[in-house]
Amino acid sequence: MSVRDQQVHFHGWPNCRQLSNGVVDLIVTADVGPRVIRFGFTDGGNEFAEFADLLGKTGGEEWRIYGGHRLWHAPEEMPRTYYPDNRPVTCSPLPDGLRVVQEVESTTGIQKEMDISLAAATAEAHIVHRLRNRGAWPVTLAPWALTVMAPGGTAILPLPPHGPHNENLRPVGTLTLWAYSDLSDPRWTWGRSCVLLKQDMHRLAPLKIGHSWPAGWLAYWREGHLFVKRYTPVPDAVYPDFGSVVELFTDDQILELETLGPLVSLDPGESVEHREIWSLQAEVPPIHTEADVLAHVLPLVSPAT
Repeated sequence: MSVRDQQVHFHGWPNCRQLSNGVVDLIVTADVGPRVIRFGFTDGGNEFAEFADLLGKTGGEEWRIYGGHRLWHAPEEMPRTYYPDNRPVTCSPLPDGLRVVQEVESTTGIQKEMDISLAAATAEAHIVHRLRNRGAWPVTLAPWALTVMAPGGTAILPLPPHGPHNENLRPVGTLTLWAYSDLSDPRWTWGRSCVLLKQDMHRLAPLKIGHSWPAGWLAYWREGHLFVKRYTPVPDAVYPDFGSVVELFTDDQILELETLGPLVSLDPGESVEHREIWSLQAEVPPIHTEADVLAHVLPLVSPAT
């Protein structure tokens, strides 16, 4: 089946665009954004988080999380990072997808774009995130793709391959911590080949971690579905947040899977791109332990090419 593009009404936003291929569909908000507010199996639930009190809202000067998938620029700073995406975006057709362009941010001179497409007949989406400098001077930043997952699942963060001491005298990666990164929190499961982070709606405290290991993927298991984000790391590049290629964040409402591009200096008129490939698998057994990851996740994931 070919990819179908149609205008739909979604939870109070009348001008959304839906891409569907008979296996999965995604919905892009045109009244605010750029944002993919839904991704899931056709006639199934949304794998992404939704905030009932924010659905359908537009306008205003405060930043709103809305849910779904968004594009930011790193490193995170207030107020620069939190430029509100509350106004309409321009949607233009692409083969099997859309190009979504935000107006230029008045405070930064940066313009955000996403090229969003579906595979013809599989549960796969391709997202090209683009930041363009429309200002009058160079800007140093990194593209930052954040996917806000629905609550109740477990994120999987791959770790570097384990090896013997005498053959591994140099470090192979870093873990980045924030002041609120409580490593004793029971939502963590620390393994040899991966870290698991559970989203728990009964635990209010936020948690965040970054990692420099360029495994090429992150995943999230929830209710038998496995959502995988694949990305292509850039060798020897400088990444924000002490070299973080990926980051995880959770609180009592959501869990975010985050991938980042390298830090670059954009001259006026220049742009930088960061690509992700999303896939969705059904009927995946529960993921509670490292053994579950080895048995049920690793056979389904591979880095982007």
